[in-house]
Amino acid sequence: MNSEWSHGLFGCFDNLGLCIVTYFAPCYTAGKVAETIDKNCLLWGILLVVPIVGLVTLYLSRKGIREKQGIEASALNDFCTVCWCGCCALIQEGREMGIMDGGMAQDIDRE
Repeated sequence: MNSEWSHGLFGCFDNLGLCIVTYFAPCYTAGKVAETIDKNCLLWGILLVVPIVGLVTLYLSRKGIREKQGIEASALNDFCTVCWCGCCALIQEGREMGIMDGGMAQDIDRE
């Protein structure tokens, strides 16, 4: 297991497809990220748009991914990241979990 993120927080543009999808449909990306930690995709995507609750869901997703991947960080670090860099954090999490490595791209092509 890694002790660091595989991709940097500000490496958003390294995966332009995921960056565009997340910018225009963050609920979709949030749902797909939540799905990788065994959460309900639809529910977590919808919760993202609820004020304050959205921040909590972003925080819990980030925490869940860190635990699953063995990434070291603090709760304060996670909270500050989702508060001030939420979109970049969501993209970083998506890249970490590989949601654009076939699965998400194929979903978009089918629509």
